Amino acid sequence: MVEILVADDHPLFQYAITDFVERNIPDTKTISCIDLEEALNTAEENPNIDLVLLDLNMPGMDGLNGIVRFRNQFPEIPIVIVSAEEDKNVVLQAFTYGAVGFITKSSSCEQIVGALQQVLSGQVYLPPDIIRNGGSSKPKEDSAQQQIDPKLIGALTRRQLLVFECIAKGKSNKQIAYELNIAETTVKAHVSAILTKLNVHNRIQAALCAASIDFNQYLMRN
Repeated sequence: MVEILVADDHPLFQYAITDFVERNIPDTKTISCIDLEEALNTAEENPNIDLVLLDLNMPGMDGLNGIVRFRNQFPEIPIVIVSAEEDKNVVLQAFTYGAVGFITKSSSCEQIVGALQQVLSGQVYLPPDIIRNGGSSKPKEDSAQQQIDPKLIGALTRRQLLVFECIAKGKSNKQIAYELNIAETTVKAHVSAILTKLNVHNRIQAALCAASIDFNQYLMRN
């Protein structure tokens, strides 16, 4: 039985998400609360919680600082942010503060199910539309910081470029393996090689850096 803590102060959305999760994720039990303090207390009282969904704007969150508080107290519980916010800067900062997933409240049912399954399987979930579109309140500054030297991209093999393109779209290792018809262990090896060659620390950084890359340009050379 998978136990998911749903923390949201909006009664209608809280009911909707708990009902949706229990109907669409097999063998799942949800526990609800309305603010960060109650979320912390509930996690303390329920040591078997597998995942927490935190509303970014509920009482006690203090912006992204609530992620740090929860993460510091319960480092073993994966945190997924649920928010109406779609600014790429906020998404990136949420991961920096310790979240492993970010679901926008405008996400489709299929996207929500996929995101939760991805996180429960031990992976991170990036909202692909936001990462791909690169929506940001400070586009010029951020894009300059996230540029990758074209020579580093050119050093990737054709297969690594295809894997990198899938990462940029927010796809999981399992989805990449299926799409490219290769083993998931092979995908993991390619991801590791990509991160090393591009000199980035994780796939989140890689995906954010990929927003402005024309993959067709590089694939035509290989």
